[in-house]
Amino acid sequence: MRHARAALVRDLLPVFSIDIVEEANGAVRQLDLAQIFGDEVKEIWLEVGFGSGENLVACAKHNPQVGIIGCDPFFEGVGKLISRIDTTKLENIRIYPGDARDLLRALPPSCLSKLFALFPDPWPKKRHHKRRLFQRSFLGSIADSLQDDGEVIFSTDHAEYARWVLGLFLESPYFAWEVRSADDWLQHPKDVASTRYELKALRAGRRSLFLRFRRKGSVLSSGGESCLG
Repeated sequence: MRHARAALVRDLLPVFSIDIVEEANGAVRQLDLAQIFGDEVKEIWLEVGFGSGENLVACAKHNPQVGIIGCDPFFEGVGKLISRIDTTKLENIRIYPGDARDLLRALPPSCLSKLFALFPDPWPKKRHHKRRLFQRSFLGSIADSLQDDGEVIFSTDHAEYARWVLGLFLESPYFAWEVRSADDWLQHPKDVASTRYELKALRAGRRSLFLRFRRKGSVLSSGGESCLG
């Protein structure tokens, strides 16, 4: 990481980062999202694996009433996102520089209205499939954190991984596949910004696939007050 960017991360990451506190009994303290984002935020979105932050920053810019959490364990990507935040002066972004599964454990139930997972590592070799982010247990965690009718947007340029993810969601009792025509999953969503990885895949001749899933009526969550108060 360049010196100037490293200095930005040192100065700004403590301002924008989310800290997860583990209790003595091993439980995770639930995050207070109203305190983290303030009163002006009306919805919470999450992007898992934000890469260089292109989509996250575009969403934050065009949706100032939404608080957006970016989760990514790779420090180079965190540095690029911090640089974008510094340039745009956006205030409705927070960063968790760690594993999404840990973050989901700390989120209040039914707090997210949208989750992005754009071009996660497909781990293409069969012996590595267990390392894939999308597993049955991960879908359960997503379902617990999403509001009823909340949305998951997934993209990949790896056809086998798309089939894997689609199969998991179709088997899940918590989600419905949002598809309206035979070529839906070939169309770039209007509410998703093109990322550096997507453009790289396009230049290499690889087609990107996009899947949208909707959280069905409450199966896991008990409803109640909004996580933003």
